[in-house]
Amino acid sequence: MTSPKITPLYEDVTFHGPLSEERAARLIRSLMPLDDAHVLDLGCGWAEFLLRTLEAAPTATGTGVDRNATDIARAQANADARGLSGRVSLQVADVAEWHPTRPADVVIVNGASQVWGGDPLQHTVNALTEARKLLAPRGRLLLGECFWEREPTEAQLAAMPVPRDQLGSLADLVDLAHSHGYRMLAAEQANLDEWDVFENGHGLAWERWLRDNPESEHAAEIRATADSARDRRLRGWRGPMGLAYLTLLAP
Repeated sequence: MTSPKITPLYEDVTFHGPLSEERAARLIRSLMPLDDAHVLDLGCGWAEFLLRTLEAAPTATGTGVDRNATDIARAQANADARGLSGRVSLQVADVAEWHPTRPADVVIVNGASQVWGGDPLQHTVNALTEARKLLAPRGRLLLGECFWEREPTEAQLAAMPVPRDQLGSLADLVDLAHSHGYRMLAAEQANLDEWDVFENGHGLAWERWLRDNPESEHAAEIRATADSARDRRLRGWRGPMGLAYLTLLAP
């Protein structure tokens, strides 16, 4: 059985990740200057962060890549409405199989290190390695990546699909970036309110669908999906897992 798509799935969430308006603006400033720069956002979702970056840098261009066609259609509609379609290319593609036409001055991988696939224990290494191949010399990587804010209990690990060894501390994450030749320019992390707003938006989408489709043959499946997501959040990662935003300078 194939679940119906909820369109748009994240209509109650602004960014494709736990990110407030204030933090988004600050992260964009950390990437400046962007005069005539090309910005590449991989696993961009509906590309709100990329579009805002281009709005803040009137001579920059951008490319957003995501395999979710619904998200890319939403991104394109927003780009058209905001007069940005001439400066951004939004593409439906699997990042692991996608090839750029030019080097990027900035690469964004925001909560999307899994887009290259493979062993979850290698996701962060994959992001650091593959982003470097796409960056021009002295380019910048904005990496949004999870870490353990505190040690998870066995019960919390059992509730979430994240191996203990997949993540380390924030210091471990920065050390890993430095071991791949990057230098850290800035580091901050999402707070619990940002996480809750983001996850509440996900949950609301499922609950709205169930409200509007109570007799659907898919209702039991959607309810189970929503319940599983809630348990992973409340019994699993909420509290021990953080998300860092690192602005990194490539060699």
